[in-house]
Amino acid sequence: MEIEFYTKWEKDSNLITTRLTGPISEADATAWAKDLTQVLQALPEGTKFKIFVNFFGLNPSSVNAHKSYRNVMPLLLSEYGWRIGYLDLFEEANGLKITSEKGIQCYAAVHCHHDSYKIQEYEKRFGKENEHFYDDPIVSEQWIRNFKMLDPVR
Repeated sequence: MEIEFYTKWEKDSNLITTRLTGPISEADATAWAKDLTQVLQALPEGTKFKIFVNFFGLNPSSVNAHKSYRNVMPLLLSEYGWRIGYLDLFEEANGLKITSEKGIQCYAAVHCHHDSYKIQEYEKRFGKENEHFYDDPIVSEQWIRNFKMLDPVR
């Protein structure tokens, strides 16, 4: 499998798609994280977005490569009002501060990975109305594209 990474913003659908796959190196993970950060920082003030995190086929080439990407999504999304469900697995994540940069906020997320056992466990334990974990990129994309923002709590 080839290394591929990108992040793109689709303004019309409020969708950010980020992809990281293949036998990535530390440098690949760092470049992906930089692209993702730039896309998020470029969003207009007050933007509400949903995100498709596509790690299908991801196979870090080393422990350092794995370490260089694993905290990116939880830390970045925490700056946009989102706490990823699986953080409940890690006691050290209990103190993670959830903020909202420039009033920009994530309202839905789908996470895709090829490890069916792990991702199905995540879905059972942490899946909710506006966050899912799937092992199929097509199902993931269909779900996130069709997801509409929840009505605010009254």
